[in-house]
Amino acid sequence: MSFGCFAGNLENLTDVQDAANYTFVKGDIVSASDVQKVFTEFKITDVIHLAAESHVDRSIEGPMEFVMTNVVGTVNLLQAARETWKNNESHVFHHVSTDEVYGSLSDEGLFTEQTSYDPRSPYSASKASSDHFVRAYFHTYGLPVKLSNCSNNYGSHHFPEKLIPLMINNIREKKPLPVYGKGDNIRDWLWVEDHAKAIDVIFHNGEFGESYNIGGLNEWKNIDLVLFLCRLMDKKLGRNEGESEQLITYVTDRKGHDMRYAIDATKLARELGWKPSITFEVGLENTVDWYLANSEWVEQITSGAYRAYYENMYQNR
Repeated sequence: MSFGCFAGNLENLTDVQDAANYTFVKGDIVSASDVQKVFTEFKITDVIHLAAESHVDRSIEGPMEFVMTNVVGTVNLLQAARETWKNNESHVFHHVSTDEVYGSLSDEGLFTEQTSYDPRSPYSASKASSDHFVRAYFHTYGLPVKLSNCSNNYGSHHFPEKLIPLMINNIREKKPLPVYGKGDNIRDWLWVEDHAKAIDVIFHNGEFGESYNIGGLNEWKNIDLVLFLCRLMDKKLGRNEGESEQLITYVTDRKGHDMRYAIDATKLARELGWKPSITFEVGLENTVDWYLANSEWVEQITSGAYRAYYENMYQNR
């Protein structure tokens, strides 16, 4: 079951499009009838819910899309599951969320599953709301839910507006590298394949009604990350050392920009045996190699025609 969002791209599914256990359905998660139709037609037994609007900058410019997709869309899925599943013991509804629901950390400490919610942007507020609805359906209706909150993902096929692919593409094209404020904001980075493995283990072995934090144990200041990418790209592209660093441009910090995120994934490791499989340096080099080898994919995604198509789709849904 797949419901498209702004950063979605059907070409990302070419590797599985001919698989016997895969079906693509074009629908709108905001449409209760679309969601219910999928549950009924395909006799959906389990859900891993990842559909979301996820770009903080876009949420600041247009918060209602985030309310509709992330909150209303989630409730539509929960309601369809509740109305369709008669025996809750044989089903799983896994809701995937973000560490941004916890707000901003000071210089010390980590987000745990007991950290109070304190969202600071329309995006994180919409995800916090969806988390609360998932828990409410567990406590009120006994829906068999599991939740996870992850740190920043990175890897192949990442939408080019996100920090790492944006920097890789701009370095390649010798465009300015915009860094918010002084670049002191800190993020915990998680290899996307490690995230997928964590979702799998939580889906199969996690406890119902429980939340699990998924983090890469890997904190980086934004500016340090950009500088590392510059050095790595100079080496990959055969440029003089320090050449790409000259492209860094400091821009006005965005509103509601949280200073630091850092996940404590102890519960996930202790109870389910998950841990990150690779270092950030290795994962980042793999990511750079993928983007350099797939420049046509990036160019297509960033093209005016692609953006116009998806923006029109959202305006007319």
